[in-house]
Amino acid sequence: MKGPSVIRAPLDENVISNALQSNYWRVRLLPEVSSTQDILKDKLVSNGDCVVTEYQSAGRGRLDRSFVSPSHAALLFSFFITPKRPEDMWGAVPLLAGMTVAQTLNEISSSENFSTKWPNDVIATTGKVAGILCERYSTGIIVGIGINVSTLQEELPVPTATSLYLSTGVEFDRNVLLAALLNNFAEIFGEWDTGADFRESYRQTSETLGRRVEVQLPHAAGDQAAASGVATDVDSDGALILDGGRRITVGDIIHLR
Repeated sequence: MKGPSVIRAPLDENVISNALQSNYWRVRLLPEVSSTQDILKDKLVSNGDCVVTEYQSAGRGRLDRSFVSPSHAALLFSFFITPKRPEDMWGAVPLLAGMTVAQTLNEISSSENFSTKWPNDVIATTGKVAGILCERYSTGIIVGIGINVSTLQEELPVPTATSLYLSTGVEFDRNVLLAALLNNFAEIFGEWDTGADFRESYRQTSETLGRRVEVQLPHAAGDQAAASGVATDVDSDGALILDGGRRITVGDIIHLR
């Protein structure tokens, strides 16, 4: 049975730009692209450039996974930043982005429905609503964010995914949401980039910390394919710390009961 219909109003570059609180960002709307990450790479990007689209024909997530969404159903955007902090601390940026998304969704929905799953997923009680891909490029980082906004059940790519509409029953205005995300990220990133410790705020959004987890490690991590333990904290570089002191910098997390 087909789900209920939703209103999928188009994105509007002027509406988004007028809602930004500073001139830090320069937002460009393109109707369709291969991926917003690729568009930024193809151009000479500068700090604060942002590309948003209605549809990606070759959207990507972490570890070269695809990110699929119907046109006008998701918020798909990438932006370029040039941190002042040393490069060995840039591992915190995915966590800053995930924390920003979770906090912003909770603010707009007046709820506490959204949280982060290390390193860079945003989840609701019913599944994953957003994914984040951070890539070092040139002198900075391209941050790509994909949020399922009005996606219906039959349109979801995997059973573990959900959307803002399915998890809240609310039809989010993507123009308002993007402006709020960029405004909040500029503030959170700016504080971190000038020396603030982000971890207490991150802990408040984390669904991973305090839980027993299994970490699926990439082949490059060595012969051991997985690690497990209680996730006790993150360090200042964004790595996950397990009880016993093991430090995880990359991997897929499974929350164990």
